[in-house]
Amino acid sequence: MSYLSKITDIYDHISQGEAMDAFEKYYAKDVVMVLEDGSNVEGKAANRERENDFFESVDEFHGMDVKAITSNEEKAATSVECVMDVTFTDGNRMSLEQVAVQHWEGDKIAKERFYATQQG
Repeated sequence: MSYLSKITDIYDHISQGEAMDAFEKYYAKDVVMVLEDGSNVEGKAANRERENDFFESVDEFHGMDVKAITSNEEKAATSVECVMDVTFTDGNRMSLEQVAVQHWEGDKIAKERFYATQQG
């Protein structure tokens, strides 16, 4: 399976409300995620907790538009530009614009970095 197929599968899962299924399947045990502020979250357990916290803060998921998705098969790297429309449990509805870059080791994402803006 190509890296493009894998990252497409992840975002298909996210759009169907099954993000954590994709997380369990595709992320390495020692994954490092670099958040928008440049801080690192290290390890699958810590990132699982962070992801679950985010999804628990979402009251309603209105949809996601993948603007661009690409891969460099030789470098084992993928990237995705998307916009998510969510309403949080505090009632605040936001459009979350994000670019995520993934670096793969074999079938698992070893590092992912996020670049994002939020519009209320």
